[in-house]
Amino acid sequence: MDKKRILIVDDDENIAELISLYLLKECFDTEIVLNGEDALEAFKTYKPHLILLDIMLPGMDGYDVCREIRKDSNVPIVMLSAKGEVFDKVLGLKIGADDYMVKPFDSNELVARVQAILRRAAQSEVKEEAPQEQGEVVRYDGLVVNLTSYSVIYNGMQVDMPPKEMELLYFLASSPNQVFTREQLLDKIWGYDYIGDTRTVDVHVKRVREKIKDGANWSIATVWGIGYKFEVK
Repeated sequence: MDKKRILIVDDDENIAELISLYLLKECFDTEIVLNGEDALEAFKTYKPHLILLDIMLPGMDGYDVCREIRKDSNVPIVMLSAKGEVFDKVLGLKIGADDYMVKPFDSNELVARVQAILRRAAQSEVKEEAPQEQGEVVRYDGLVVNLTSYSVIYNGMQVDMPPKEMELLYFLASSPNQVFTREQLLDKIWGYDYIGDTRTVDVHVKRVREKIKDGANWSIATVWGIGYKFEVK
């Protein structure tokens, strides 16, 4: 089996080498770059399965690198920041990061997060390649969410939606009027081994709402103090 390739982007060579050492011990393949411009070049040539991306980089910072990569790729990105740095977790998630870690971090936690994210990515690929005869589809007035083909049609138009946003929408819409806590949604969509916080759910719900507005007979409703539900009138 081919080793999974991890691109490490960090201008601190000592930290980058240490991260590489942790991952090499777990049989990953790694490549290190020290700035944002080289990261974009390495992304094209190295074709990583996952990117560990430091925020504070000389020249182009980690946020800009993430935005550029997200223009045409859903490769998993874990953002890194040093303790004490101003790091906007919500901004990181909004622009497409899958997770974040604050340095210094435990080597076992780093490896666990990388493995968990790669597992989720692999599961998404399997779902996308699944046969379409028995489609998992929910339909409402003006909205069709197809989990099998990973497509969302809203008012007759296809909506571009990353896998996790679409899975969240499908999960809520397939259980109309049922209330789910943020913890339940985190568990169902991201998996029990996801290491993150419930703000991840809020960010993804906000993204979905930006792409599809409430229908005449349905809406993605916030249940204050609890979570969310797909409300059908």
